[in-house]
Parts: sequence; structure tokens; C-alpha cells
Amino acid sequence: MQALRFGIGMRRHGYNLFAIGPPGVGKQTLLRQFLGDQAAREPVPSDWCYVHDFANPGRPRALELPPGMGVRLQRDMAGAVAELRVVMRSTFESEEYRTRKQQIIGRFKERQERAMTGVQERARRRDIEVLQTGMGIAVAPVHDGAAIDPESFQRLPSKDRERYQAAMEEVGAELQELLRKFHQWGREHYEELKALDREMAAASARQVLGAVRRTYQALPEVVDHLAQVEEDVVDNADNFLDGGEEGVEAALKRALKPELANGPSFRRYQINVLVDRTGLDGAPVVHEDNPTHANLIGAIEHETQFGALITNFTLIKAGALHRAIGGYLVLDALKVLQQPLAWEALKRMIRSGEIRIESLGQALGLVATVSLEPVPIPLGPTKLVLTGDRMLYYLLSALDPEFLELFKVLVDFEETMDRGPETEPTYASLVATLVSQEKLRPFDRGAVARVIDHAARSAGDAEKLSVQMRGILDLLRESDYWAASAGRDVATAADVQQALDAQRLRSGRVRERLQEAIRRDDILVTTTGEAVGQVNGLSVFQIGEHAFGHPTRLTARVRLGKGEVVDIEREVKLGGPIHSKGVLILAGFLGSRYAATVPLSLSATIVFEQSYAGVEGDSASLAELCTLLSALAELPVRQSLATTGSINQHGQVQAIGGVNEKIEGFFDICQQRGLTGDQGVIIPKSNVKNLMLRQDVVDAVAAGRFHVHVVEQVDDALELLTGTAAGARDGTGRFPEGSVNARVEARLMGFAESARAFAKGVT
Repeated sequence: MQALRFGIGMRRHGYNLFAIGPPGVGKQTLLRQFLGDQAAREPVPSDWCYVHDFANPGRPRALELPPGMGVRLQRDMAGAVAELRVVMRSTFESEEYRTRKQQIIGRFKERQERAMTGVQERARRRDIEVLQTGMGIAVAPVHDGAAIDPESFQRLPSKDRERYQAAMEEVGAELQELLRKFHQWGREHYEELKALDREMAAASARQVLGAVRRTYQALPEVVDHLAQVEEDVVDNADNFLDGGEEGVEAALKRALKPELANGPSFRRYQINVLVDRTGLDGAPVVHEDNPTHANLIGAIEHETQFGALITNFTLIKAGALHRAIGGYLVLDALKVLQQPLAWEALKRMIRSGEIRIESLGQALGLVATVSLEPVPIPLGPTKLVLTGDRMLYYLLSALDPEFLELFKVLVDFEETMDRGPETEPTYASLVATLVSQEKLRPFDRGAVARVIDHAARSAGDAEKLSVQMRGILDLLRESDYWAASAGRDVATAADVQQALDAQRLRSGRVRERLQEAIRRDDILVTTTGEAVGQVNGLSVFQIGEHAFGHPTRLTARVRLGKGEVVDIEREVKLGGPIHSKGVLILAGFLGSRYAATVPLSLSATIVFEQSYAGVEGDSASLAELCTLLSALAELPVRQSLATTGSINQHGQVQAIGGVNEKIEGFFDICQQRGLTGDQGVIIPKSNVKNLMLRQDVVDAVAAGRFHVHVVEQVDDALELLTGTAAGARDGTGRFPEGSVNARVEARLMGFAESARAFAKGVT
């Protein structure tokens, strides 16, 4: 909680959070609750929109608006465009527009006619007629008021022909000059008509968009965009007049349906609301369960048109980062890492402090087509919270040099809490809260106590309670089911126990098959009698979320040799490094205790009998050492006992894991064969605090039908297993006669003498 508060309060670059811990400890639940409470006290961040950039259409602009204003602007613009279609049509069909247009056209025609009449009059004074034909304008000589045809013209005297020819050339030149003026006047006429259209369109645009502009006059960026829209509307007024045959009434009907009014021609006037904060109370808290590249940073979609893919700014879609701007984004780190380029994109956005939308193809350099490049949106004071397990965090810390620069705050969730008079009521309150949230039957105090006991067992420690809520919550639900099946209105300890038994039964197929194999002597495990060089070891199998103990026979054989203790599991590559370490430690202990001044002339082999899979861990090293010492001392070992524990080179017995499952695994075999009162398990004394055994095991121990022995030294275990005193060296450095240690030392001395004698004989 302190780490969470610090990470949220530290508003500096890179102080993002990484919450670590195993699944089921409530990371997501706590984060949702904590971030939700914190976000509710923070201001609502801005809306974000993309709009068309009229100066650079390939680079849409981003507008920041107060919360809830994005949708309002989008709605106002859609209504404005629809209204413009009606107003524009009305304006350009108005009497004023028609009159002014006719005046301009009339002035142009009058000017043309007046100029042409002047040319014609001047031509007649030269006996030349200007004719307008289907091929254009022509000139012809005139005699006696009639045009002279070409044949008659050729019969005229040469002097007359020359006079007429000179006159026609003068008139032709004057006509050419007049046509040039016509072209210039046409341009002036077009500009005058265009100015009229712009004037009328500008008046309509000001009328419609002016009202919108007044609404957003406090937002300079919006006002600037509306000014650009108004200018573009004036420049492209013809778009609002398409379909002239439909008339004002049809345009009005279309205006009532903005989705029809705002077709492709008007798409550039739309507002693409990327992030809408309408109805949000406080800062956003976004949980993205599928953090793909597109879902994180957004995407630019495409649509098909005439077989080609096209896009525009309205097809820009927001990503989780956009939705979380100014708030909090919670992601599963492993899911992000599993998505192509998502992790690199996320880091790039954090480093740059802005969200730049690009497709996955662009990021990979696989797309050569031209696409949009939206203006990046600032990430602002957004906090990123990643969740994952511890190993993932440590791997990223070691392998990604940027990781610790971007995620500086570690939030480490504990798997357990202390158990005691102060914490048990708190845990009971937690159980009550979960029962209430899940709408389950009430749990009586016995049921709650049984749940707390199970939490301690899940923690593997009688002094701790597990805070992995997934398993506890499942237990509560299943207990409620069994209470309902029994017709009870309140769940009891019996219902909780039945739920636990049912869980064990459902996941017990492998355990039952192994126990059956032992009962049928397919796997050899002896629980009565004595044997030399043979001890029952204990191991734990983890299958899914279910763990169970399984007894295994360990045997040792010794002979004269060169001081080698051979771990058969290691030799055949079935032993893991920790198991091999345990065997080497016991070999070191053997040599230092019994052969400190003479050569260790021993060759021994140790093996897990009928083990066909890998063996890992050092929890069998005590059993292996006792097996080896039994073989050396030629003392039989009680098969009614099973042994677990790790040793060091001084012979001290150290704690191991899975002690409850190991004890219960051997107990089940003994119970199936019949408890004799002589059976039991030897465990390290340091594991006593971890004991949270099943009730049937506790009852058997209390009745003296099964035993749990604790040891601190190898000698303690030897005495229990052999029934013979281990013995300690006296003042002369000798072990007591007949003790286990004396027998072992004597056997090793005998090996050394034999080796020396053999070496002399060979010499």
C-alpha cells in the first residue's frame, strides 16, 4: 500500500508501477479498488478529437476539449453541415441571387453587343460586312448593299480588289482585338460571378457557423478550426448545391437526417471524437485485457472503394493509452510481451510522452502505401501499472536496459500474512466480506475457523495465513454449495471440510493410482520390519494446483573403493543440481566425520528405487545419509518410519518444503495397510512451525497410532531408525563401543586397511 501511494503520488517521468506476486493474491482486485478510489478524487481529463487539416490533409489535427465537449462539437458540426445544405440551397435559389446574377450577365452581354455593333458600323463605312456564321465570325466586301460573292470579287478591277482587301484586313484586325477583349471581359465576368457566389456563400456560412463559433469562443483551437471550415465551405459551395433537381424541400428532408447530409463530400467537416469523457466522474482507470499493438496505441482503419483501400481521419480509432490519458492504465505484462511489437511501442510512448498512431505494418516497415500521419497526442500525467509474477519482473530488470528507467516503482504483493490473535479477526472479517460480496450463505464461527486453518495450510506454515484469495474464494463458494445440498441455511465447518475433501478427490487420480501401485507391490515400499541399507524417503508431486506426498524406497550399497559416493540419479542424468549438491554434502560429512586422518577407501551407490523421472531437491539427503550409514554399520533400519530433511556438512538437519503433504502421503499408505502404532515420520525440528496436518492424521497422532518425530542432528535420526545409540566421541576421540558411529568408523577403517594391504600386495 505504501508503494502504491508513493507511485501514484510521484508525478515524475518514469515513476510507473509494476505490481508483482503470484496469481490469486488479489493484485487486480486491490489495484481496481485503490486506483478507483484515487481516480474518483482527481479531475476529469479532457476529451480528444481528430479533425481534418485543410492545409495538410494527410496529417489530421488533434483538438483538446473540456470533458463532454467532444460529442457536443461533433453533434453541432453535423447539424451545421446539414443546415448549410438547406441554407445554401435557399440562398442560391433566392430572388436576390438570381437578380444580381442576371444583372452581371446582362452587363456582360450588353458590353459585348455594344462593342460588336461599333465594329460592324465602322466596317460598313469601309463597305465591309461582319457576318456571324455557324463557323464563327467572317468579313465580306459589300457593293450596293449586298455582299460580293467570291466569283464576283475576282472579276472586280484590281484596284477595287486591293481597296476591299485592305479594308477587310483592317476590320479583321479590329475583330481580333475585340475577341481578345471578349476573352478578358469573360474572365472579369467569371470573377464577378464567382465573387457573387463567394459573397452569398460567405453570408450563409457566417449565418450557420457563426452560431457554432460563439458556443466555442473560449476554445481558440476550435475557433481556428471553424474559421478554416468556413473558408473551405465558401471555396466549395458547389458541393452544397449538388443534386439541383431535388429542390429546397428535398434538401430540408435530407437535413433532418444528418447521416445523409454528411456524405463523403462533407466528411472533412466531421469531428472524430477519439476520447469521450461524458459521464465520467474523476480520472479514468482502464484495464486492457488484450493489449495488442493496435489496442494499445490505436489504429487507422481502411475501407474499400472501387477495389482500393482508402482511409481518412474519421477512421482513426483510439487505443487504451488514449482512453487512459490523465488517468491510469493497468496491463498484464506477460500479455503485452506476447503481442508483436506491443512492448516496444508501449516503451516508446512512455519515453516520448506522446501517443503516435501507426499501424503494425508501418512499424515493421512492410507497408509502402501512403497513409495518414495523425498529429501525436500528449500522454500527459498518465500512470501505467503493469502486473506480473516476480520472475518476469526480474528477467525484465536484467535483460531490458530501459525497463527500470520507465517502471521505477515496485509493488510487491506478499503471499502470506502473520497469524496471531490480532490478525485472525481481520482474516475472519475478510471471509465475511467475501461471503457478502458473493451473496453466499452465512458462515458460522466453526466454518470461519476451518477456513482460517486451511489458509494456514495453504501458506505451508502454522504461523502464517495465505492471502491467495482465489483458492479461499473457491473454497467459500464450494462450501456454500455443500451447505445448500444439505439443506442448511448456514455453512458449517463440516461443509468446509466436505468442500476440501471433494477438491482432494477430484484431483486425486494420480495419487490414488500411485497408492494402488504400492498396495499391489508394483512399487516396493515396506512399512513394517527392518532392513539394512534401506530407508523410506518422502517426495512431493505437484500436479496443477494439487500437491501430494509419495513415499519412495532409498537404498545404498557399499564396498571397498576409492572414496566415491555415486549418485545413480545424477549419473543417468535424472538428478537435478540441487539433489546432486545434497549427495556431495553428505559425502563431505561422511569423510570429515569418519575418515579425517585416513583415506576414505569406500565405493558407495545411492539410488531412488523405481524412480523413472527426474529427482530434484535436497530434502532426501538425510534419508540418503541414514541409508548409507546403515549399510556401512550393517545395522537394520526400521521400515515403519519414513524420513525427510536436508543436511549440511556438520550433520545438522535443515528445514524442507511440503512437510504436510509428505507426512500425509506416508500416513495414507500406513493407514491402508493398517496402523500398528509403530509407524511414523521423521522430520526436521525447524519444520514444526509448518505443521498443518489433516484432521485424521492429527487424530491418529493424538491416539498414538502414528508418530511425528523431530530431529536436529543426523545422530538423532540414526537412533530413531536403528534403535541403537549413535554415540559421540569421548576425550580420547573414540566412539562408544557398539554405537552406530563406532560401527561405521570401524567399517571404514577396515576398508582403509584392506586398501593398504591390497596396495602392498600389488607392489
